Amino acid sequence: MKEIMDIVRDKKLEDGRSLNFLVSDLVDVADYALHLVKRDVTYDERYASIHSWIGEIKKRMLKLGDDGAEMEPESNMRSSENVDDDKYVVGLEEDVKMLLPRRIIGGEGYFNWTVLIKGMCGIGKTTLARVIYNHPNVVKHFDRRAWVCNSTHFTIKELLLKLIQQVVPENLHTSSLLENMDNQSLRDMLCQHLRGMRYFIVLDDLPKQMHLNSFLEALPRVDESRLLLTSHITHTDIFVRNENVHQMKPLDHKQSWQLFLKTINHGNKLTGEHEFPKSLEHMAKQMLRKCDGLPLAIKEVRKQLLEKKLTGGSEWEQLLESVDFGSTLKLLESFYHKLNPELESCFLCMAFFKENTTLRKEKLIQIWVAGGAGSEYDCQRSLDGLVNESAIQVKDKSTEYHLNALLHMLSIQKAEEKLGFDILKNNNGNNRTSKSPRQHCVIISSRDKFNYSTDQDKHLESLFFHGGGYLDTSPSYWKNFEKLKILDLEDFGLKILLESIGTLVQLIYLGLRNNYIKVLPVSLGCLENLEVLDIAQNFMVEMPDIIWKMRNLRHLYMSDVICPKRLKIDELLFLETLTYVSVDNWTYELSGLKIMSSFLDKLGIEKLDGNSDVSKLFVSLAVLKSLKHLILRGYRFRSMPCLDELRILHKLKTLKLDGLLARLPTNLPPNIESLTLIDSCLDEDPMPLLGKLLKLRFLKLRNSYTGQQMVILPNGFCHLEVLCIEELWNLRNVQVGEGEMRFLKKLEIHDCPYMDTLPKAICSMFSMNEIKMVTTKNIAAKIKNPDLISKIAIVNINP
Repeated sequence: MKEIMDIVRDKKLEDGRSLNFLVSDLVDVADYALHLVKRDVTYDERYASIHSWIGEIKKRMLKLGDDGAEMEPESNMRSSENVDDDKYVVGLEEDVKMLLPRRIIGGEGYFNWTVLIKGMCGIGKTTLARVIYNHPNVVKHFDRRAWVCNSTHFTIKELLLKLIQQVVPENLHTSSLLENMDNQSLRDMLCQHLRGMRYFIVLDDLPKQMHLNSFLEALPRVDESRLLLTSHITHTDIFVRNENVHQMKPLDHKQSWQLFLKTINHGNKLTGEHEFPKSLEHMAKQMLRKCDGLPLAIKEVRKQLLEKKLTGGSEWEQLLESVDFGSTLKLLESFYHKLNPELESCFLCMAFFKENTTLRKEKLIQIWVAGGAGSEYDCQRSLDGLVNESAIQVKDKSTEYHLNALLHMLSIQKAEEKLGFDILKNNNGNNRTSKSPRQHCVIISSRDKFNYSTDQDKHLESLFFHGGGYLDTSPSYWKNFEKLKILDLEDFGLKILLESIGTLVQLIYLGLRNNYIKVLPVSLGCLENLEVLDIAQNFMVEMPDIIWKMRNLRHLYMSDVICPKRLKIDELLFLETLTYVSVDNWTYELSGLKIMSSFLDKLGIEKLDGNSDVSKLFVSLAVLKSLKHLILRGYRFRSMPCLDELRILHKLKTLKLDGLLARLPTNLPPNIESLTLIDSCLDEDPMPLLGKLLKLRFLKLRNSYTGQQMVILPNGFCHLEVLCIEELWNLRNVQVGEGEMRFLKKLEIHDCPYMDTLPKAICSMFSMNEIKMVTTKNIAAKIKNPDLISKIAIVNINP
């Protein structure tokens, strides 16, 4: 309070309107703090709850100008709160179908009061909210509607004022009367006029730093009322069920083209003879791919093209070639500046990866750790934070992510400014104007001869190779990288790895996945600081007796490795991940395994067949106290041996069996939470046995059963949340009794060509939120039964 009074004393304000609003919010902070004290909340919890709130108010007061108004760049201000000003709407039909009957008008109950439309800047959150707000069924259903477009400098008092002006009759208030009222009086007035009413309130572009606890007190919780939020984050002050979070997706290629044509040919000053020519459709679509389905980018491209056409009169072909995404990136900068500071460095590192690539969770975290972003725990939190901020999107697999192409461009731009980052094409990049040392570099190489400089930056810490495949370098090339910690050549098409790689003694991460390497050089054993070695998907690569020399290795990824000598894995004391090691190369020395047991968390063993001694294998695995995730893979088309002894691995949480099985193990480990069966080709229905796993939450079956019917027995799968069925070519139906699988949230069915009905019991599964099905066109049309799926939030049934 003393600090804030000092700030106020230094201001010579003429109007002071914004200051009055801020002081009103400050009173709310004091009331909230007193409330926490009365509830006996601990000091640490109190401090965490109010510290950021007070900090925001202080910052806002420091930004006040001489007239009492807040100073903010005009480019960051929202220009309009008119909810009818969107002319071009494309690709929102399915979104409206998901939200309107199931979450806005339907889905009654206390926990369905709030609905969130979430996504990155410019993806269409506000447009979707406007379509819903003006929908005839919404106008008819609700007694009161209100729309507030927020901004980063909104106060709670301003929010209350704007709502009251829309829901309270004009004859009951005046602007001056309302502005002189304190927040509590405004809350009472708003609550009084909403009580007993079905109201629909939209808070558009909700900023994350806005503390809404005191505002929410003004809204009576009426079952059929709704509070719709649009934001790039899940706001901590407002509880929203996961089922009520609608994640916006980019437009597909067809929708992007429709939006482009709508905006380029309508509502502009061009006459019909200047409409976009059909002959350039292919060229324009290629250009639109760079927009990656982002409506904001498509509209910016349209604006740029029309301005150039009107002023310069150039041909369309020339205009398409000159499209610059700089204006779009400038608009996205506000999104970048909204990121929490601890997420910024991780976002900048996204510049290292290829555009439109699938990003694996494990690789992201390991590269961030190697780059000094923190521990694996810290980087996991950063990854979750980037997802929550809509900076990256989770793909269908929960361990895979996608970065929007425009955000990728932005990460490159900012990394060049802040990280000493550079992109070189075929290593021809010596025209760099920056005087700061190059610390991070991406080399885009063609299949032509690789040109390299002998004058490399000795400060380089990370080096990524994209494209090419041809890498003809002398030993002196690698000797220049004295501080290199990260070297990634994944998907590069590399055939030979030179012995000189062993000179990179500071290397922490070495990515060689998916290449054509036949022999690993002996010099790799010199990399004593290496923590991650990824040589997976190099078919039949020969590995010399070097692994045991890498004393600090924590993550080792292999597949189909030829080993002239035993790998001596038991000498890697800090190993946490090992996939895949041949069953013949696995170590069975119990003394060595006991030393490894403190860290080894994930293990993949391959080439199991009828001759494998699995009894001996499982006895050795039982020694590993930290082992939680196990993958067993069969050898080509041979059947795996009997796996009944898996039951002794009591601590397993995740199990994946990949290969032919004569039958399922009679007693699987009791604590399994995630189970995947691939290419098992079982003759007997696996569901009665799998249903007995009391802790199972995720089950995936891919080409694992040859029968026509699966039956869920009573009390089976009592905690199952996700069921994925893929490539069960003979399956016709799944029988589920009433009340069974009551906690199932998500059902996925892919490539089951004879399954033309859904279990009727899904309509009684109160947790069911999503059904995804890829099937034939006829079955897709037949299976969309409104009575069966009307209450499910996300339904995606497509051929």
